[in-house]
Parts: sequence; C-alpha cells; structure tokens
Amino acid sequence: QVQLVESGGGLVQPGGSLRLSCVLSRSIFTFYTMNWYRQAPGKQRELVAQRTLIGNTNYADSVKGRFTISGDNAKNTVYLQMNSLKPEDTAVYYCNVHRTTTGDDYWGQGTQVTVSS
Repeated sequence: QVQLVESGGGLVQPGGSLRLSCVLSRSIFTFYTMNWYRQAPGKQRELVAQRTLIGNTNYADSVKGRFTISGDNAKNTVYLQMNSLKPEDTAVYYCNVHRTTTGDDYWGQGTQVTVSS
C-alpha cells in the first residue's frame, strides 16, 4: 500500500502560479510511474503530466510549456509546478502512482485549483 497526500491547491488569478505537492508514504520512485490528473466539473478525468521510471516526462498538449512535473526521492514527494495559469485549468488535481508490472495503482484525495479573477 502507498498513501498519497496532496497539498498546494487554491485560488489564483489568471497568469499566476501554483505548486502542487504529493507526499508518498514510502520511497517508490524506481518502481512507479508518477502522474498528475485533473478533473473539471462535468468532464472526464484527464492525464496532465507524467514522470516515468527513468525520469522522462510527458505532458498534455494543453499544459505543455506551462506545467512541470518533478520528483524529490529524498523527500518522497512529487511536484507539479503550474505557471501561466488559465481559467480552463480550474479542476480538482489528483496525484497518482502506477506500477505497470503489478497493476498497483494509488490515488491521492485531490486538491482544488481555481483560476479566476
């Protein structure tokens, strides 16, 4: 079992920045893919950013150049730096870790991000 605790959401004006954090209950960076998803009201949950086992990153087209996923193995923490935020980035953001070899899949509780003037 892996527990994930997210923080860092809030209300921000368009053009602003936020950094989301996801603290993991144990060190799993070498075994799990790290993901950030988001779900806006009335929409399906979508993958926003991904960090692979070897540290490669992938992003949804809508956030490329604005969002950055990173990890700190010493702190068992995954981050999502979000810059140049837009109202359409408003959603609940979820941290997820996934182990392809076993199918293990764990989720955080979600943190609300609201971009509004």
